[in-house]
Amino acid sequence: MVQTLPLVRRREVDPARLDAFLGQMIGDLGATVSAALVVIGDRLGLYRALRGGEPVTTDELAARTGTAAVYLAPWLANQAAGGYVVYDPATRTWSMTPEQEAALADPDSPAFFPGSMELALGVLRDVSAIEDRFRTGAGFGWHEHDDGLFSGTERFFRPGYVANLTGTWLPALDGVVDRLRSGAEVVDVGCGHGASTTLMAEAFPESRFLGLDYHEPSIRTARVRAEEAGVAGRTRFEVADATELPPGRAALVTMFDCLHDMGDPHAAARAALRALSDDGTLMVVEPMAGDHIEDNLHPLGRVFYGASTLVCTPSSLAQPGGRALGAQAGPAALTAVLRDAGFTRVRVAITSPVNLIIEARP
Repeated sequence: MVQTLPLVRRREVDPARLDAFLGQMIGDLGATVSAALVVIGDRLGLYRALRGGEPVTTDELAARTGTAAVYLAPWLANQAAGGYVVYDPATRTWSMTPEQEAALADPDSPAFFPGSMELALGVLRDVSAIEDRFRTGAGFGWHEHDDGLFSGTERFFRPGYVANLTGTWLPALDGVVDRLRSGAEVVDVGCGHGASTTLMAEAFPESRFLGLDYHEPSIRTARVRAEEAGVAGRTRFEVADATELPPGRAALVTMFDCLHDMGDPHAAARAALRALSDDGTLMVVEPMAGDHIEDNLHPLGRVFYGASTLVCTPSSLAQPGGRALGAQAGPAALTAVLRDAGFTRVRVAITSPVNLIIEARP
């Protein structure tokens, strides 16, 4: 049966408003194309070679990085047009400000951003598959995505965890740091490549850590990361569903940016409750969001709603339950999930510009 669309009444276009909107879309197009160039610059060490503030010519940068000047010339011009590097027309040289370096050239900076572009490119490779799911309503599992999503996610989230996890977020939870210092069992659910697990293990040498994720390739990578960090003796990584947690001993269960991706977040929360000791704590780290759509209609909300459409909602729909909370669930919806699961004390412990950190107790 062929669907018939209703007739659309032609409306008058305001030329000035149209020009402004087209200007906005041109900016979006430039940003989309430039994401690929950021990834190339990161992989080839082009940003790192520009660190220090010393201006260089195109040929000097080419010699420094072992790349071809004929490709560097338009790459550099694109970067300058986007405000990612600085061009001096008087000397025809290129350089970076300290702020540009922090965002593009320093992987240890909490502002480091190329991982997000790697993540975005990985997701965009799956556009045809997501388009098909729009028609069918079916899911598209995390494991089905391009590998760029997995590595990009680790590199995108890790700087924020380095900056905040042990210094700010865990201390915001009542009594948790003292327990970790004296020695405790910790379960990190949805651990991915193990960035959060490994950082906690490095900070609290008396405690023991178990990282769980249903994605076997990520678990293999997490084991390598733990070896590299020298904490493999106190960490284990296992392939498991979020509803399959060991019962009853953990002082802390953590869920970093994953509860909203789960098909049945209520079941995952109930499993976390069962895994905790009577005085244990669940820490849920989620994307920053308000409780209503209108609260999130800003640039960060645009990013998270995009992620929800392309990754989070399809992932949830591919799992039993298919709840599809999405990346902008908000504190009210998250609190309701945790209370429905049996937690009696739930609060937003602290926030960052991009995260909600929720503490839940039995």
